[in-house]
This record gives sequence, structure tokens and C-alpha cells, in this order.
Amino acid sequence: MGSLTKKAAIVGAYEHPLRRAPGVSEYQIQAECARQALDEAGLSIKDVDGFMNPSGFAAMHMAEYLGLNPRIMDTTQVGGSSYELHTSRAAAAIAAGQCEVVLITYGSTALSSARSIGTGGFGARSVGAWPDSFEAPYGTILAGLYATVASRHMHDYGTTSEQLAEIAVTTRRHASMNPNALYRDPMTVEDVIGSRMIAWPLHLLDCCVISDGGGAIVVASPERARSAKTKPVWVLGVGEAFAHLSAGKRDFTTVAAAQSAPEAFGMAGVTHDDIDLLMVYDSFTITALTTLESLGFCKKGEGGAFVEGGRLAIDGQLPMNTDGGGLSSNHPGMRGIFLLIEATKQLRGDYEGTPRQVKDCKVALCHGTGGNIGSRHSGCTVILGSD
Repeated sequence: MGSLTKKAAIVGAYEHPLRRAPGVSEYQIQAECARQALDEAGLSIKDVDGFMNPSGFAAMHMAEYLGLNPRIMDTTQVGGSSYELHTSRAAAAIAAGQCEVVLITYGSTALSSARSIGTGGFGARSVGAWPDSFEAPYGTILAGLYATVASRHMHDYGTTSEQLAEIAVTTRRHASMNPNALYRDPMTVEDVIGSRMIAWPLHLLDCCVISDGGGAIVVASPERARSAKTKPVWVLGVGEAFAHLSAGKRDFTTVAAAQSAPEAFGMAGVTHDDIDLLMVYDSFTITALTTLESLGFCKKGEGGAFVEGGRLAIDGQLPMNTDGGGLSSNHPGMRGIFLLIEATKQLRGDYEGTPRQVKDCKVALCHGTGGNIGSRHSGCTVILGSD
């Protein structure tokens, strides 16, 4: 893979403030976020010549809603990591000279629409129509697939429910600093363990919230970035991966990050010790724990011990999910864009002078997960750096 290091930068990033937005359409959410992200960069919709949105044919409707006629468009959908993938594709398109300013948007009204995310059953499918034909006759729930990974990790490595709960408690502490987070009340390990069981061994507070929400980021060429109103946040390295059942031979406690992370680190030319902020997909506590291991921040099987002692806190050794994550802040369905937005704000120093700012934040790693780690999922890693 050719290097995309500093071939493009994020110059605009905006997250919709509402976690409950009844009466507001997904188009409205995206349009508002796009306007705000472009405004802060000193750009307008007329400057946009690339548009990316992981909604398939519906992305064309969104482009029309925004009044866009882009030179390049990407509607690839790989679940929650779609926005890390689109950042990679945007940087590649800019480096190839296909466009100069790429707008990436997301909007969802999952909560207002009462859509079950994570606990809804997939239902039965006709056998042979899907690769998962052996699962199809019975149906399952997404939480159950993650629970199987958690129980396997516990069996193999002695990981405990209390250790998983540490992740939820830390992100709740971070959410308490975010005025827009869905849940901000203090929480303890005991609270997590005492919450009702969803799919053993995962409790309610091991699972992401369901919310409305949306966001937009603007990725620009170096020339455009240098003239933007904001401090550019450079794309340093990217990596993409896809994990599946591997005919039953896959280790389910290793996720796609194990393949995408070395690519991103190699391209960026940084090491794990250089990472000041980690933004990872936390659909469930086990998602974050297995991602930490597969990214290489700790050895396989040591994730439980690694997350103890406040290591992941904003004032710890490896601050993680400083916005409150999907476990406490928001999860409208595909959370990858919010990882990039929070990392951008931290790298720009937007929270300077508040407890929410990570000290001396210069390099951030964002890793999105799409699908489910219990069977098939995408993993995309993006390493960002301040100017």
C-alpha cells in the first residue's frame, strides 16, 4: 500500500448535540452537521467536490438534499467502521487528485424511531441464502454473539465481569464531562455487575446505549487545509481488515484490528508509545477489551488486567473514549464517525482549560468495528496527528 501520510487532513468536525431528536429527520441532522463542520473550516457547500456516506443508493438522495454534485462519491457500507474506511478512501482520492474537499456525513434517529440495536433478533433466514446458513434457522441477537466472545475470553484467560465493568465505569466518568452525553450520572463496578443480564455474561451496562445522533467531518487536501480556519488534523496512517468464521478455525477473541493496526502503524511511522488518545468502538465492553489486545496495546489475554487501575481514564496512561463512548454518550447505530470527531477535537485542543482535554495530545488512534465480532466484522484503523 502506498503511503497516505499527510496527504489529507480533517479540517472540520461537528457532532449533533441531540441524543433524542423527535420530529427531526436523518437528512436534517446530516445537513446541520455538514453546515457546521464546513463553517468552522471556513468552507461552504460549493467547495465540496467529494461526498461519502455509507447508505448505498440513499446517499444520492442525501447529496441532492445538500445540493451537491460531487466529482467523486463513495457509499460503501461496512457497519460501524464505515467512517474510518471513508476517511481512508477520502485521503486516497485527494492524494490521487480526484478531489480536494470531501464531506462525510451520518445521521440516525434510532431512538426516536424505536429501532432495537444490539438486542433485536436477526430472525430466521432461508438456509443457503446467507453464508451463515447454519445459524439462519434459529436466529440470534447481536448481544448474544458478543456474549459468546466474552464467555470465551473468560474461559481462556480468566477475564472477569468486574474487569469488563471497569471499561464501562471509565467511559461513564468521561461522559460526565460531556454535556451532550446521554448518561452522565456516576457509576461503579458494582452498578454494572448489578444491572440486569442481557446475554450472559454481559449485563445491561456492558452494552451500548441507543440514541439519535449524527455528525460530519471534512477532509481536505494539504493546500486547502493550510488555508482553512481550523488547525488541520493530519491523516498519518490507515489500515482495513475483515474477519469472518474462517470455516470454524478462527480465534474469536482476536478481532480484525489485529490485521488493520500493523498497516496503520507502519504507514504512520509511529509506535504504540506515541499514541496519546485511543478512540475505539465500544458497542459492548468486550468489544473494547478485545480491540485493545488486537491493536497491540497489551498481550493477548491480558486485556482484563490492562484496563484496571484507571489506565484508560482521561488522566491515565492511555486515555480512551474521552467523549463517553457508545457505552454512555451516544450510539445511533454506526458510531465510527464520533471516534474521528472526538479525536479531531482533542488533537486541536478544543477542550483546553477543561478537565476533558487530554494533556499534550498530539497523536490519536481511531478504530472502528462493523458487523459483530462473534462472527463477521470489519475493522478499520486510522491514526491522526496534530499539525
